[in-house]
Amino acid sequence: MHVFVTGGTGLIGSAAVAELLGNGHTVLALVRSDASALAAEKAGAEPLRGGLGDLDVLRAGAARTDGVIHLAFSNDFSSPEALTRAVEDESAAIAALGEELVGSDRPLVVVSGTPAVPDRASVETDGAVTDGPVGGRGRAVVAALDLAARGVRSSAVRMPRTVHNQGDGGFAGLMTQIARQTGVSGYPGDGTQRWPAVHALDAATLLRLALENAPAGTSWHAVADEGDAVRDIATVIGRRLGLPVKPVPEETFGPIGPIFAMDQPSSSAHTQQALDWHPTHPSLLEDLENLQP
Repeated sequence: MHVFVTGGTGLIGSAAVAELLGNGHTVLALVRSDASALAAEKAGAEPLRGGLGDLDVLRAGAARTDGVIHLAFSNDFSSPEALTRAVEDESAAIAALGEELVGSDRPLVVVSGTPAVPDRASVETDGAVTDGPVGGRGRAVVAALDLAARGVRSSAVRMPRTVHNQGDGGFAGLMTQIARQTGVSGYPGDGTQRWPAVHALDAATLLRLALENAPAGTSWHAVADEGDAVRDIATVIGRRLGLPVKPVPEETFGPIGPIFAMDQPSSSAHTQQALDWHPTHPSLLEDLENLQP
């Protein structure tokens, strides 16, 4: 397939582009800057200049290709207002991509987060998260899945709170960034809450498998580690950076602090069996050993 990838030069996107190219696909990558265009070209993809707000560019990219993997998100968690804008921009982008694909039976792969379910690990049949700080992302993904009834082979790959590579990425990456800024490797609450995780290279493989094989209207879990205790994550970060490890207020983590405080283990048993996806790369705690002081 010739695949349109948004966010193709980010942590997950760069891995996804390499995975696609390594398995016989070609890639058209949305890029926002000259540097990103050069990175896309170096990776072997064709760059298409534009951002999530350029809806005509998104439609054109989808029209030119055999399928779409949407990964772009601003990841601006600096304030509630910035987060709201990021969610609104992504929602409009997903809607534009989906409308371009209506009636074509082409694949649209979007990403969301694994849900939190009380007292157990979430599974693929659990509903999407449609409330809270990033509930708008969940609602946009639900709308994309509903396009299955309109001739779009849409699917959602639910990413865990940490998608990592070389010790960076996701919630653990934010914890590391805040630790460097504050001099404390902190965690909210008592630290027993669990976060799922996956290596970016394993996530990229699942994105390709969903593009190639996922039935319309289905959701999948890109989960390798079902749930690492947040205190254990903070402990490794603190040891690697030479910083004390201690509880800190939820507000330390900004507008997504409430999500940081949640217990949210997740299972990918169905995904692994149905799509023949088997994570092989280092776990989060192993990967965090790559952190440099």
